Amino acid sequence: MSTDPLVVFTPSGKRGHFAVGTPILTAARQLGVDLDSVCGGRGICSKCQITPSFGEFPKHGVTVADDALSAWNKVEERYKSKRGLIDGRRLGCQATVQGDVVIDVPPESQVHKQVVRKRAEVRDIIINPSTKLFYVEVQAPDMHDPSGDLERLVAAIEQDWAVTNIHADLHILQALQPVLRKGDWKVTVAVHLGDNENAPRIMHVWPGYYDGTVYGLAVDLGSTTIAAHLCDLATGEVVASSGLMNPQIRFGEDLMSRVSYGMMNPGGADEMTVAVREGLNALMTQIATEAAIDKTLVVDAVFVCNPVMHHLLLGIDPFELGQAPFALATSDALRLRADDIDLNIHPSARVYLLPCIAGHVGADAAAVALSEAPDKSDDLVLVVDVGTNAEILLGNRDKVLACSSPTGPAFEGAQITAGQRAAPGAIERVEIDPVTKEPRFRIIGVDLWSDEEGFTEAAAGSGITGICGSGIIEAIAEMRLAGLLDASGLIGSAAQTGSDRCVPDGRTQAYLLHDGTATGGPRITITNPDIRAIQMAKAALYSGARLLMDKFGVDTVDRVVLAGAFGAHISPKHAMVLGMIPDAPLDKVTSAGNAAGTGARIALLNRDARGEIEETVRRIHKVETAIEPRFQEHFVNASALPNSADPFPILRSIVNLPEVSFNTGGGEDGGRRRRRRA
Repeated sequence: MSTDPLVVFTPSGKRGHFAVGTPILTAARQLGVDLDSVCGGRGICSKCQITPSFGEFPKHGVTVADDALSAWNKVEERYKSKRGLIDGRRLGCQATVQGDVVIDVPPESQVHKQVVRKRAEVRDIIINPSTKLFYVEVQAPDMHDPSGDLERLVAAIEQDWAVTNIHADLHILQALQPVLRKGDWKVTVAVHLGDNENAPRIMHVWPGYYDGTVYGLAVDLGSTTIAAHLCDLATGEVVASSGLMNPQIRFGEDLMSRVSYGMMNPGGADEMTVAVREGLNALMTQIATEAAIDKTLVVDAVFVCNPVMHHLLLGIDPFELGQAPFALATSDALRLRADDIDLNIHPSARVYLLPCIAGHVGADAAAVALSEAPDKSDDLVLVVDVGTNAEILLGNRDKVLACSSPTGPAFEGAQITAGQRAAPGAIERVEIDPVTKEPRFRIIGVDLWSDEEGFTEAAAGSGITGICGSGIIEAIAEMRLAGLLDASGLIGSAAQTGSDRCVPDGRTQAYLLHDGTATGGPRITITNPDIRAIQMAKAALYSGARLLMDKFGVDTVDRVVLAGAFGAHISPKHAMVLGMIPDAPLDKVTSAGNAAGTGARIALLNRDARGEIEETVRRIHKVETAIEPRFQEHFVNASALPNSADPFPILRSIVNLPEVSFNTGGGEDGGRRRRRRA
């Protein structure tokens, strides 16, 4: 075992031991970590910026001391004084390894920038926003009838628009008098109309007739990615959509790792709150720049997120969510001011957080329920929001059940040998010929398959860099269909499969998907540990769904809806071959795209929908998988491909699942593995 310090990179999860004095940039290159550099490590370009993390990291098995990296040097000081460097950042070419360390590579330092695939779905939404514009003519001041300018403005709005009980924040009052006089007592007023809990409030006042619009943000705050849609509150049009990686990833890729970080490190929860709020403000700036608007025109925001993200956004330590009975600080919807959570948009902007359903079933699941409306379905629908933490809804007009299942980050490309997040150059589609066992694939950013003419030229820009979540799903399912992989998850040898693409990998086998070493690219293989990671993730997903079916008293569902950014890119056939979802006709398995984001847009653009989802959530029955005795039984059965207990008759009528077994008694577990029935 190496005594050299351990270096762990996030978000990729890649790790290795390196001698003291090794530059972080060198370690990153040797591990194939996506860390940019143009100047060749001379400290000129600054593209190799990294953020070291310190403290206890139980997930990675390391404690990072304050002196884990070399001291700040003159090159870094010179760069910071001339160009500026975010506090806490270091230059990867200058900082050297001195001890065990966890290094976060921020998005702007990655060569292959993240493609956050959370687009705004096309949807008919009734436009009834919480903030509206009103043009009024205000009575000029009169010494014979003394009153304040604000009072006369409020009276004009009440008279012309029948909006009563209007209030204003101090900064509105501070700017009001010059605006009224500049407009010759004619002004346009943005008013947040309030609801049962809050009175209407003046958000902004323009002199004369304001011919523009005001905007709202629908934000899907996920464990891995943050996506935002900027909407015109008058028309409902999505003006711009943008996303970025959740900067909290450096504290842990999954939710429990972040809860653990907060438990193990004093002030850790506060650190994560600061990180996510800074990320949100960076996203606000990014999306406003893309839309070419002033951020102060954003007057309303709606957030959907899982319970841990919900608490960390609000500055609440999620400690209680890390242990039974998984108590939320609050499960109700929240109505806040933007400055309550340090959002740098309009100073009066309001923020609405959808209600959480239970300790591990959050506002994102509530948003999916608002978008997909299982409570209004005539048939029995299973809605699965696939992410680092999967939210699952099962229901119809009679009742709706909900649970959460900890799938982990494998579906996002993490914990996979050649895995990466969805970015140009990542393999996203895979097909394997069942006779020749030869693969072909497609990468993000190129429409051609790898065996089609022109692919090499088209892929030259990005290169073939790794494999993302949808690619690993298809690769493993295609290996199962081609007889390269048995039901227990073992890859056969070249002799067993008849394919020289099956190559030894330690005590097990790996499948060679692409070898780019001749041109300086990576060698991309699917290994048995990769398959284990996907087996664990898909078993958790299926077990949650199966548990809800048990509670409902059914063995089948009428249809399946795959939601989430990742769910939108899953092939239903391949998902079923792996046993990720229950057996169903393929034409009854559909994608809802980013349903949580759609739910957030509905709540942003239609204030009546807020009360509707609050009422719906009160009626949803929550199931806690952690205390259900059958969850473990379902999990064990679902570890097989597709399942060792459930027969999947519809799937078997569509595809041929080869009855192969590659357990020869000398596998990775020393021959103790028992063959599972498919």
